This record gives sequence, structure tokens and C-alpha cells, in this order.
Amino acid sequence: MKPTLYFLRSSEQKILTDMLHYAMRLDEVNKSLSDLPKLSIYSEFYGYTSKDLGLYALVDNQLAGAIWIRRLNADHGSNGYIDDNTPILNIAVLPEFRDQGIGSQMIEQLFIEAGALYENISVSVVEDSLAVRFYERHGFIRHDNGFVEQSFVDGKKVIALLKKLQKAAVIRPSDGYDPRRWMD
Repeated sequence: MKPTLYFLRSSEQKILTDMLHYAMRLDEVNKSLSDLPKLSIYSEFYGYTSKDLGLYALVDNQLAGAIWIRRLNADHGSNGYIDDNTPILNIAVLPEFRDQGIGSQMIEQLFIEAGALYENISVSVVEDSLAVRFYERHGFIRHDNGFVEQSFVDGKKVIALLKKLQKAAVIRPSDGYDPRRWMD
């Protein structure tokens, strides 16, 4: 089942907020975003600046997942922070769509899009999770940022992973791409 990918626009804040719940594993620990206001740095006012870039996936006209990056600064205190020029990645695939390659398709397209803007992307991952292997398969390497980070969600140890992006021409996932269609 191949998803259709769309750019995540600032007007689609609800998609981002809904997906942040899964990106931060809140469904696994029975919490909500209101329990952890610190997580708002990853979604609040998304798309209002050129620092944000994201995609979402639809399967049979149903939201299946989303992926986005935000360039934050040290003052935000975010997990996975490397420097002010390296955006932080968040990805979520709804449980009923997992293990179907949707996350891989989204991340590969995001690499192409982000390569036009950035040299690197970072992500914060619970150290002993299966997600580490997912990111390593997609070219992320462990980054030693000099201190031990803990997850905002459950206090588990998290590690920062870094992906060096390749500069390449942007290739759209569908024919007939019209850039005016994606403008807010």
C-alpha cells in the first residue's frame, strides 16, 4: 500500500498536533499533550517560518502519518539539539499503518526536501528502542552531545542521532507538481 505524500502547511496545525501525540509515544504511556506542555516546542506555530518543513501521508484518504523538522535553538531545551542550524526531526505513523513502509517513504522524501535547505538533521530517540535501528538504516549516526538527555515523556535515557544530508535536486513524489498548490 503506497501512501500519497503532501506538504504539511501551517494551516494544517491539527495534523501536526495529532501526530505529535504518537511521535512522542504518549499513547504508550497513557499521557496527553496537556500533561507535558514542554512538548509544544515541536509543534506550536509550525510553518510560520521557513525553518519548518514537513510531510504527511494519506492512505485511502485516511491520515497515516506525518514527519516534520523544526530548527530550534538552545533556549528551547529540546531533546536532540545539536546546534542552531540543525533542525530536529519528529515522525509518527499511526499504529494501524505501522510496518508497511510508510515511515521509510516519508523520511526518504523529507531527506530530499530538507537537503535543499540544510546540511544535517538530528533526532532524539530512546536509547534502547527499536527506532534506533530504523534511523540507522536511514543513515543516522550517534552523536555525542556531551551530556545524557532524558525523555520529557517518561524520563528514559535518549540519544541524539545525526544524518548528513546530500544536496540534490528536489524530486517530487508525483507527476504534475505545481508549486503554487502548496503555498499558504
